[in-house]
Parts: sequence; C-alpha cells; structure tokens
Amino acid sequence: MYKILSKKPLNSTVIQMEIEAPLVAAKAKPGQFIILRVDEEGERIPLTIAGTNVKTGAVKIIFQLVGATTKKLGAKQAGESIEDFAGPLGVATKTEGIRKVCIIGGGVGCAIAMPIAEEFHRLGAQVTSIIGFRNQDLVILEEEFRACSDRLTVMTDDGSYARHGNVTVPLKEMLEAGEQFDEIIAIGPLIMMKFVTLTAKPFGTPVTVSMNPIMIDGTGMCGGCRLTLTRDGERVTKFACVDGPDFNGYEVDFDEAMRRGRMYSDFEREAHERACRLLSEKEGVE
Repeated sequence: MYKILSKKPLNSTVIQMEIEAPLVAAKAKPGQFIILRVDEEGERIPLTIAGTNVKTGAVKIIFQLVGATTKKLGAKQAGESIEDFAGPLGVATKTEGIRKVCIIGGGVGCAIAMPIAEEFHRLGAQVTSIIGFRNQDLVILEEEFRACSDRLTVMTDDGSYARHGNVTVPLKEMLEAGEQFDEIIAIGPLIMMKFVTLTAKPFGTPVTVSMNPIMIDGTGMCGGCRLTLTRDGERVTKFACVDGPDFNGYEVDFDEAMRRGRMYSDFEREAHERACRLLSEKEGVE
C-alpha cells in the first residue's frame, strides 16, 4: 500500500497528490510515468510523474477527474492509501545538447510539461513555455511555469484570461519572426500535438510529443499502447510504455492514435457512471 501524503485541488477537475513511494522517487526522471491501482479490483492507469522529493520519498502526480479510476482516486484523502504504484516507467525526456527549448503544454498536459521545463531550467537551457487552456477556470501551474521559464505565454481558447487563441498562435508568430529552437516539446491532447507538429514542420524545427495512450501492463507485452510511426518511408509499430512516451512528432500517425483513443469511449462512460454511483452510495447520497 502507498500512502497519500497530500492532496490539493488545482482547479475544479484537476487534483495534485503526493504519494509516499521512496524507491520511485529515488530513480524517477522528467518524462517518466507510473502505473497505479486505487484498490485490488481497480484498473491500471498511467500517470506521468509531476515531481519528486528524494528526501521525503514523495512522488507528485497530477490528474484530471475524467474516468472511473480518476474519480475513485480523487475521492481518496491525505492519510489514506492506494493499492499499487509501479515505476518509474518509460524513457526519460532527452535533454542532452538542447540549449534552447520551447515547451508547449495543453490543459492537464501541463502537469507533464512542467517538470520537463524545470529540468531544462536547472540545466541552464533557455526555456520558452507556452501553456493553453479552454478557459480561465482551468488554468493550472502558471506560477510554476513562470518560475522556470525565460519567457511564458498563457493562452485561453475563449479569451477569458491572458491571450485569446490556442498554443499554435504564439508558436507560429515566433517561428515566422525567425526564432530558432533546438527542440519543441509538446504535451497535451492529441489534436493539439498534431497541430503543433504541423505548425513547426515548414520551419524544420524538431518536435517531440509525449504519447500517453491506453496502457495496461507497462512492459510492452499487452500491446495496448502501440503506436504507428513512419520512419524512412516505412510504417513501424512502437509501444509508448517502453519505447516512449516521447516520440518524434513528424513520425507519429496522430489520426490513427485518435481513432484508437475513441475505441473504448462507451466502456469508459459506463465505468465512470458506475464509479459515480458507488461513490454516491458510499457518501450516503441517494
């Protein structure tokens, strides 16, 4: 069992927790993830590591209340425990040789992008960050990004806060103005990462995207997280849990990834409704 050391809501649908997992904390690097189960009968879900404290053995996770498992996890309180917390898994984000980087986070994907931006800042790289949200109420981690970025642009789709528009707007402006980055790292919804890649392509700027599809065992054996890439004119299959989660954005078949992501939407909806009923019964709500 893994104890929940702290719990903090970042907005109405996003929660930050610190889990006591000293072995994970001692080895984790930015870009890696864990797989957890809330209880013995729970499903396995991947969550990216949002930070660690080696001294206290704490691992920070940030998640959105979107499905049955995240709903159950969100109902847990500090002092309670969860069943499993396995990691660190995946390949850490490449930082070697990158001196000027643009970090782009969309929505809850900012929880993954933030520790990567912090690591580049720690290494002395010049960090430009662009973070985007649907509206002001969903903005998270702005001050954390500001602290580790040489330049930060905040975007909202509806214009209710900061700049109006999506994250590709300032990216295109910078690239058209002659800005050159060693790497663009985009983390967020698949559609966002696809269009960041398309925006950067005419300028030839390398793009890394973080792929977090359906995962089950985290070892590459189940095949649930397979992705199709195009390399040297050939289509190849890779597994996000062991080969990623970072991939060359120009190689990823985003359309196929989005189709696969919708395959289990009906099942997820039923599981979410079942979890909500169970939680309501537990709380004594009719």
